[in-house]
Amino acid sequence: MAKAKAKPRKPARPRKPGRSLWTPVFWLILLAGCVAGGFAWRDWNRFGEAPLHGGTAAVLDIPQGSSFAAILRQIRSAGLSDESDLYWRALAQRMGVANRLQAGEYAVPAGSSPRELLQRLADGDVIKHRFTIVEGWTFRQLRSELANAADIRQSVTTLSDAEIMRKLGAAADHAEGQFLPETYTWTRGDSDLDILARAYKAMRRALDEVWAQRSAELPLDTPYQALILASIVERETGKAEERPAIAGVFARRLKLGMKLQTDPSVIYGLGASYDGNLRRRDLDTDTPYNSYTRTGLPPTPIALPGLAALKAAVRPAPGDALYFVARGDGSHEFSANLEAHNRAVARYQLRRGSP
Repeated sequence: MAKAKAKPRKPARPRKPGRSLWTPVFWLILLAGCVAGGFAWRDWNRFGEAPLHGGTAAVLDIPQGSSFAAILRQIRSAGLSDESDLYWRALAQRMGVANRLQAGEYAVPAGSSPRELLQRLADGDVIKHRFTIVEGWTFRQLRSELANAADIRQSVTTLSDAEIMRKLGAAADHAEGQFLPETYTWTRGDSDLDILARAYKAMRRALDEVWAQRSAELPLDTPYQALILASIVERETGKAEERPAIAGVFARRLKLGMKLQTDPSVIYGLGASYDGNLRRRDLDTDTPYNSYTRTGLPPTPIALPGLAALKAAVRPAPGDALYFVARGDGSHEFSANLEAHNRAVARYQLRRGSP
């Protein structure tokens, strides 16, 4: 059988010259993209380290629950930046803080950069305000100062003293003397009750500590009595170094059963009726706080004593003085007997009252 003849192959058509991907146009586009990317990268790096708008100081208030977008709106509202959200998000992602930004009130110092601001928000480095409770204030004065403090959230203005103490979990209803005078820091959103709670706990700790260090001969039975005596010492003291000596006078009077005869307790008992002038009839009118008509301590503290007064009350200075009188310069003349005391009164009080 004869073999079939193979069909002759058609000659291959020559390939038409096509456009290569590597044309000058492509290279121009690629070069332009690289240049643009380089400028963008350089600009983004500049953004992270450059001072925020104008380099001026500002305050930034971030509400609770703010999203990243909401925080950026706050930054813009404060006039700190009008840069692209993309820049801010990229920087936050690179720093690893995008999901760690915290609410609060922040100081933005002059010259701060976006990187520094984001780190401050991530660290929760909020503004810390200060509120000082002054030694010798009454609780009524403390409440008034808290009510007038700007930006402290008010929550107890309509409550009685007893209701406040119950909110603090205190066993006693009487609030006087129960809050330690010192400076407390607070941040935006804190309330008056927050500050009172801290001062109450601080006084509990301080009183427990000083009571554990009390003198063996101390004529007091409870830490609360020490708090009462400390409040009297606080109100009687013009010079800090005299606190132990004044506490010593009162401790000896308590031991001997003598009346304390301290004007500040009488004044406290007068309350709002006291007009700044303590009269003889006030000393003769019996009240639970009149230490001229009653022996022993008054029923409650008469002020907020500081730590130094607490220490003096539980470790009074030794000696034999039973009397003291103000010299007029903040210090006192101490006497061991009534005769010497009367001479001191004539020297310092009567002479000062004469024309």
